[in-house]
Amino acid sequence: MTQLSDPPSPILDPFDKGWIPDTLSLPAGSVLIDLSVPVERVLEQLGPVLGRYKERTVLVGYGASFDTAPQDVALFDSLPGWSLHVPGHPDEAGRLLREAAAGDVSAYIRLPEQGNAEPHGASGSFEVIRLGAGGVVLAVGPTLDTVARATAGLDLTVLYASTIRPFDAVGLRTAVLAADRADIVLVEPYLAGTSAHRVAETLVNVPHRLRALGLPSDLGPSADGLDEAGIAATVRAFLR
Repeated sequence: MTQLSDPPSPILDPFDKGWIPDTLSLPAGSVLIDLSVPVERVLEQLGPVLGRYKERTVLVGYGASFDTAPQDVALFDSLPGWSLHVPGHPDEAGRLLREAAAGDVSAYIRLPEQGNAEPHGASGSFEVIRLGAGGVVLAVGPTLDTVARATAGLDLTVLYASTIRPFDAVGLRTAVLAADRADIVLVEPYLAGTSAHRVAETLVNVPHRLRALGLPSDLGPSADGLDEAGIAATVRAFLR
């Protein structure tokens, strides 16, 4: 697979209907997956890729929203050796794509329908957005701005992840042990609980509580509690 040269900026143009990768410089052998269609159509697109999953591939899913294809990250998490990325800003998407093209493992990059106002996230590790003692909230990709508003004024550590596999066990464990309470809220913009088993493995020797927010069905963000009010209510109730 060829390595990308530095593409023009911006790499991705955020449109009203999501990040459409028309201006995205893709590495040779990469595959685009439209996540804006029903999940059955998504699986049809993935079939040829999964049939040759032992070959290194860079896969870019675009058009992801709160009511389409929530199972995609969980599906790729079941394949050995894949890195999984959920950027929350176009600048992050460009960086992650270049790193994936230069890497030696298959990668899935999930572009959201809407993103955060500013780029964040060191490659491969969870970024500390805010420190607190009352618990830890891990916000994945485009959920960060909503999580930050929902937890404003609370004594919580907020972590941000744009790369979710490999899972930054050291970063999460460090944040949990530094807090007074080992209470974790996981906020993912796809199938609820996709990373819950990774949290459990990370904290296997640490008594803790976990609340996983995400998409259990095709419900919209407000109905599923992923809007600001829903996250705020869940966090406050869970951390009492």
